[in-house]
Amino acid sequence: MQVRRLLEQVTREVEKGIVNDILDGKLKTERVKCRFCDSDTVWKYGKNRLGMQRYKCSKCGKVFLDVDALPKMRVEIRQLGDIMGQYYGGMSYKEIRRQFKQQHDTEMSRSSFHRWLTKFTKLAVDEASKYQPKVGDKWIADECVLKIGGRNIWCWDIIDSDTRFLLATHLSSSRRTLDAKVLMEKAVKLAGKSPKIVLTDALQAYIDGIELVCGSDTTHIQSKPFTEADLSTNLIERWHSTLKARTEIMRGLKSIETAQALLDGWLVHYNYFRPHESLNDKTPAEVAGVKFPYKDWPDVIEGQRLTVNTELSEHKEYRHPSRRAKSTCRSKRSFNKRSTNTGVKGVRR
Repeated sequence: MQVRRLLEQVTREVEKGIVNDILDGKLKTERVKCRFCDSDTVWKYGKNRLGMQRYKCSKCGKVFLDVDALPKMRVEIRQLGDIMGQYYGGMSYKEIRRQFKQQHDTEMSRSSFHRWLTKFTKLAVDEASKYQPKVGDKWIADECVLKIGGRNIWCWDIIDSDTRFLLATHLSSSRRTLDAKVLMEKAVKLAGKSPKIVLTDALQAYIDGIELVCGSDTTHIQSKPFTEADLSTNLIERWHSTLKARTEIMRGLKSIETAQALLDGWLVHYNYFRPHESLNDKTPAEVAGVKFPYKDWPDVIEGQRLTVNTELSEHKEYRHPSRRAKSTCRSKRSFNKRSTNTGVKGVRR
């Protein structure tokens, strides 16, 4: 009797503690919801080959896993965000794949990796194009050579001296006036204005390229590194050192178009997600007054989560196959009874 009373007392205390935790918000009692229509009328539907529980929605009929992932994807949002951050942080595909295998015991194919990289990079670039940074009046431009597809490709960059905001990047196989003009057009379009001063090296292509875009209101100064602080191009040279270290992971790229798309993604990573020690651990976008809705790559992916209206009118109600078969048979019988056409084959009189 004493043991039974003791067990009953312990049970009451445990139940009381659970109830208190629920009321305090420490313990959540959430039901599994459908990843496609957000319905909570789901049931267990076996397990996949990895032993993970599958569920089927009684509303939309979709089968899904109870993981924090986008619809039609198995990899969780946080894992995808880590992959994107690691790539643009300088890790190669082989290193990311090895780490992914060690942490999650799952293989990652190269095709899936590039599909994720292309998809979410484009989303981030498209979102960043909607914002206009408040940059200063002194810009610094320079170019460096990269090895892409077995060829030497010139990478043109221009950066704002005050905010460290990278305004534009451009890839070309030559160093002509047209290439300098394209770089300046990209920068002016993003900033919404022309600078008062542009510092470059002694390349002659900048002279006409800057004049064609900005006119006589912009002063072009040909400078070089390790000169006076106000006229030095050290800032862009340091950026190119960082860029070359990161582009080591781009050796497998075969075309300028693909490399340009990934450089645009790196531009977003550099401006919006990467804090700078010289800016008091702020990003260039924060210094430039841009209120970007995402703070890192997981936020970019989270922002693409499918939000569907859960009203019944928005979805075709799902019915179990056995119920569908019964209703179909009943409808056929009722139709045959009502029909009086004896000339149609298969119809009862």
